[in-house]
Amino acid sequence: MRYRSGLIAILAAASSAVIGLGTASVNAQALIPHTVRINFGNLEEQALVLAREAAQLAQFEQYDLALPRARLAVQLAPKAFQTQGILGSIYLRKEKYPEAIASLSAAYELKPDEPTILFTLGSAYLRNKDYSAAVRTLQKGLALSPNSPSAIFDLGNAYFLTQKYSEAIDQFNRVLSLDKKFWAATNNIGLVEYERGNRDTAIEFWQNSLKQAKEVEFQAAEPTLALAAATYAKGDRAKGIELGVEAMKIDPRYGKPEYLLENLWGEKLIADTKPILEAPPVKKLIDESAAVVRPVPRRR
Repeated sequence: MRYRSGLIAILAAASSAVIGLGTASVNAQALIPHTVRINFGNLEEQALVLAREAAQLAQFEQYDLALPRARLAVQLAPKAFQTQGILGSIYLRKEKYPEAIASLSAAYELKPDEPTILFTLGSAYLRNKDYSAAVRTLQKGLALSPNSPSAIFDLGNAYFLTQKYSEAIDQFNRVLSLDKKFWAATNNIGLVEYERGNRDTAIEFWQNSLKQAKEVEFQAAEPTLALAAATYAKGDRAKGIELGVEAMKIDPRYGKPEYLLENLWGEKLIADTKPILEAPPVKKLIDESAAVVRPVPRRR
């Protein structure tokens, strides 16, 4: 699994810790006036209100509504780290990585001691494939706030993507020492072990990952499909295909090799997964899903 799971928490933190204007639960529709009225008497105060609205809309995944508010907030108060941080967070969710890095870097210059900004900027570097910058930035943030599971998870992924496997596992274990139900960290230890050639060890981690996901009432397609591939490769083809069907019923996006690459799957695991994806019962579900718009399962 890649680093998306941490982004939701970071964006939520941006609404409270970064802006600091209150975090009452608000229906997104209540944040959509017919026009945005600007009182030029106190631009910064209004900018912060707009930024808060943008952050709350983004939590409802209404990014097309959030982005104009965040941009206007920056125009009104470009020297407020809150407005730059929120805009950068939303760009990150929109997968506009250079824009995210630019805004978050501006926020960091304005507020270098705010760990949330550094964590979000580190995620932006990570998704933009600048792994060395991601490591440096995340480490700076963790020096300020050492117990952020999402940020440590991102750091582990950065090490994994540079094939520093021991360092990656150290960080994933560090996540689990803070949050025993962080199933994505357990899942990713399995990914590392499989690439190292430790198939049986990887299977154990994926089984544990599924148990953790169940504890937080989440159906996890990724460790299910990984188990399918490993089980099939060990010779139990029927069980492997059965697990593959189960995974596709949960989330058919994992039926695309490019999506597996996005989620940090290595060459060995992807190679062992292809026979599962080509098996008729599994392929049928993948083909059917291509013609249907399915809701995206929420991750922890």
